[in-house]
Amino acid sequence: MELKWLLCVTLLALGILAVQAHDMDEDSDADDVVDIEDDLDDGIEEVEESKSETSSPPPAPKVTYRPPVPTGEVYFAESFDKGTLDGWILSRAKKDDTDDEIAKYDGKWEVQDMKESKLPGDKGLVMVTRAKHHAISSKLSKPFVFDTKPLIIQYEVNFQNGIECGGAYVKLLSKTPELNLDQFHDKTPYTIMFGPDKCGEDYKLHFIFRHKNPKTGKYEEKHAKRPDADLKTYFTDKKTHLYTLVLNPDNSFEILVDQTVVNSGNLLNDMSPPVNPPREIEDPNDQKPEDWDERPKIPDPDAVKPDDWDEDAPAKIADENAVKPEGWLDDEPEYVADPDAEKPEDWDEDMDGEWEAPQIANPKCETAPGCGTWQRPMIDNPNYKGKWKPPMIDNVNYQGIWKPRKIPNPDFFEDLEPFKMTPFSAVGLELWSMTSDIFFDNFIICTERAVADDWASDGWGLKKAADGAAEPGVVGQMMAAAEERPWLWVVYILTVALPVFLVVLFCCSGKKQPSAAEYKKTDAPQPDVMDDEKEEEKDKGEKEEEEEEEEDANEEKLGSDADLGTVSQEEEEEEEEEDRKRASEEEETVNRSPRNRKPRKD
Repeated sequence: MELKWLLCVTLLALGILAVQAHDMDEDSDADDVVDIEDDLDDGIEEVEESKSETSSPPPAPKVTYRPPVPTGEVYFAESFDKGTLDGWILSRAKKDDTDDEIAKYDGKWEVQDMKESKLPGDKGLVMVTRAKHHAISSKLSKPFVFDTKPLIIQYEVNFQNGIECGGAYVKLLSKTPELNLDQFHDKTPYTIMFGPDKCGEDYKLHFIFRHKNPKTGKYEEKHAKRPDADLKTYFTDKKTHLYTLVLNPDNSFEILVDQTVVNSGNLLNDMSPPVNPPREIEDPNDQKPEDWDERPKIPDPDAVKPDDWDEDAPAKIADENAVKPEGWLDDEPEYVADPDAEKPEDWDEDMDGEWEAPQIANPKCETAPGCGTWQRPMIDNPNYKGKWKPPMIDNVNYQGIWKPRKIPNPDFFEDLEPFKMTPFSAVGLELWSMTSDIFFDNFIICTERAVADDWASDGWGLKKAADGAAEPGVVGQMMAAAEERPWLWVVYILTVALPVFLVVLFCCSGKKQPSAAEYKKTDAPQPDVMDDEKEEEKDKGEKEEEEEEEEDANEEKLGSDADLGTVSQEEEEEEEEEDRKRASEEEETVNRSPRNRKPRKD
């Protein structure tokens, strides 16, 4: 046991020494970091060249960025890899009902590389400023008309600095004669709004469409139900995420993040408020009758208060059995003026009044059971009943909860094809955010899922592959963590080396054989005596096994003879006689054994 504790202490000391040595080396190696990195880079290049020349498996291919190209018909596709805002229009509008200082859409947009991009040459649209109104838009190649083909809108977002409060959603601007992208603002009519939005701890993924009432011609926003998936990671991990909305002519929809469905439903059943109003509504002119009784229970009118019911009895009374503790100081107050307190020098009695020392607990009461006038403690009054109330009984006149009658809804309509929305002709970003440097990239609007998937593979897919190639393995992550927190070396040593030592210790330590002296101190038989006894037991066991096998054979013979009817009584007797002879011969053989021979008498 002492050896085990010694090993544990030794490992712990080694871990502490390793941490100290690591801290000492950090300062001495600071000047050599650049040279070491250069040497490592040269070594890595040499290793890569040697690997390419050998017949070993080829190394992982380097991720090279190439601008994505649509593989089919699209209404809009933008990768920003030209490095300019050609085709995009900055809004010069002002928000209504807002102070002039913040009403302008003066937020800045730029085409930039992502801050921590692993793909050189991959550019995107960046909302540079914070706490400002931003608006930018671009025309589609042709207006999108909702007919027999799906609508697919897809784009990428990266919250490079995280996100405090703000959105990164897009608006598909309705095709109207009044549409002026130069004056794009928050009240510009849109057909669909889609994308992430966050404020506080409320993480949203909007899908809103504006539905036109066929009776009134007015538009009403319809919001998709909230997704069940946890969206927090998409806002906080500072990675590029792919947002996709798929609308089908059968009114079904899917919302995907990173090509995984996080929400789905139907425009007729899963929007709030519903697309179609109810057929019937409550009559606003209907009124509840004055004699309508909604009380399921009423006080019993025949109940009478008992004569002995005392409503004036208090709930608490003084405990008459209580006795004042000995040593109680009746003449001492609980609090006294602080004798060490002094009036402040700037105290003005005319302004502040007469100065009084602050009160402190009476020191004399600390050793006594109490101070001041003693009062009996209060206890529950056993005779307390409270105010008498008659018991409640079922109301025979109960008519239920009144509801106004239903009447046909004068505003009812039934639109079974809400997919056929208002055509749109432009895409826009109209945003306010308290966080800067929100990165947008690779917008596409099309009707074929395969085209959107190919576009995603050539854009977001490359980003994902590059990020995966740049991430260190498990061992690298552990080493990097230990670089930041050297105390982890102790944890690594204890969790790896200690179990190995304990396994070796317990597996290799054998049991000691007792010595002859230890046998003499006890009544336990010595090895030679034990061997003789084992041989006798073995012979006896073999003899018993042979007898059992013969008996089993005889029983099988008897059973087979009885079935065939061919064995006679005389043959059975002869076989029994032979068995007895064989048993007697075996007994004689055993008796002749030297171990069983009796000693001669001289």
